Amino acid sequence: LKKYFYHGTSHMLGLDVHDVGNLHDKVQEGSVWTIEPGIYIKEEKIGIRIENNVVIGKKSNFDLMGNIPIEVDEIEELMNS
Repeated sequence: LKKYFYHGTSHMLGLDVHDVGNLHDKVQEGSVWTIEPGIYIKEEKIGIRIENNVVIGKKSNFDLMGNIPIEVDEIEELMNS
């Protein structure tokens, strides 16, 4: 696992990109977290990572990146318009 995935999956966001916080504390309502899984294959010089920034809600979370295109066709269409 560590060969291809050598960083964490998330961290707190705030005024600083990597806000100080205790990853072992209970996640607080209203806090903002980035969720960023990725895979890196050094031998093939490939790295893929997708990042969603999420506001933690009381009953559900709000994905701040929810309307951002991520599929190649969507991105190309946006770039060509």
